[in-house]
Amino acid sequence: MSSSYEVKKPFERTSAAIFASPHSGRNYTARFKAQSQLSETALRSSEDAFVDLLFASAPEFGCPLLCAKSPRAFVDVNRCPTELDPEVISGVSEPVRKLRTRQGLGIIPRVVGDGRLIYRKRIGLVEAERRIEGIFRPYHRRLSSLMDESIDLFGRAILFDCHSMPGKSLSEISRKYGRKPEIVLGDLHGASCGSRISEEAREILAAAGFRVSMNSPYAGAFVAEKYGSPARDRHVLQIEIDRSIYMDEKRIRPNANFRSVRQAIRLAIRGLAGIGQGNLRLAAE
Repeated sequence: MSSSYEVKKPFERTSAAIFASPHSGRNYTARFKAQSQLSETALRSSEDAFVDLLFASAPEFGCPLLCAKSPRAFVDVNRCPTELDPEVISGVSEPVRKLRTRQGLGIIPRVVGDGRLIYRKRIGLVEAERRIEGIFRPYHRRLSSLMDESIDLFGRAILFDCHSMPGKSLSEISRKYGRKPEIVLGDLHGASCGSRISEEAREILAAAGFRVSMNSPYAGAFVAEKYGSPARDRHVLQIEIDRSIYMDEKRIRPNANFRSVRQAIRLAIRGLAGIGQGNLRLAAE
């Protein structure tokens, strides 16, 4: 068992589907908390809190569930390892190219989700590289091996990359369409997942009772870019769930709806696992 991730395995793999929760880690070490000028509650505002619990039933349906154990505020495993921010890491000489990194959301985040600065002072490059080697790379080696295992067993791999989104981030969609979605699916506008799979997943989640939209405001990030290749039957579909429907976002606690949302997700997982069953290879449409 790695200290940076946990894999919950099914008794038997019966589906090409894999579920992952890269941002639900909550192992806040004493050293990290001492480096930060924020409270642990403030640090947790960047966390996809309880997403690992919402998707905990995946192994019941023949699918592995990969969960990061280290928090997103410490190292973000859904970022490219070259996204180093010189404003938070001393000794970085490469210019910042990614907008997310300039905004403070590189592989070692400078800010939490609402823009508050995490650190009292910059950390060293050696420490940043130690985090990448000790947390980021083991997580991705395991994710890569799970994808390869699906290819070997089923001829295809379907990764459902599971996240949560702040309720306030959906205000623009609400103004445009009248009602905000509860789940946003992201397939990089077709680049990371075959359209048949994306559409079937949308229908499954809608049938489970969720309002679902595609690619706006979240189309996918590093994991979708790195592992999604529909032409090779390697599909990645990002799932973003509105935090406000299952948790108290200020206190970071499950709310009164948590159990019902988890049950609806369980129903959806059963259908999503079904997409990965059988022997039909789904090439890019």
